[in-house]
Amino acid sequence: MLGTWEIILIVLVVLLLFGGKKIPELMRGLGKGVRSFKDGVNGKEELDNTTKSEQVNSQKEDKE
Repeated sequence: MLGTWEIILIVLVVLLLFGGKKIPELMRGLGKGVRSFKDGVNGKEELDNTTKSEQVNSQKEDKE
């Protein structure tokens, strides 16, 4: 098991390697990857190449 000092050392090394600005981007990408993996495991299919704005526009047209 990792102790407190080991975790602090790992965090400092990551900060030195990637910098403070790059870490949020890395975490965002990791989150998207995990979400995609979970969707794939659960059997959810990806949307068929339509963007969210196209979906919103089609929903607005349906309401009118």
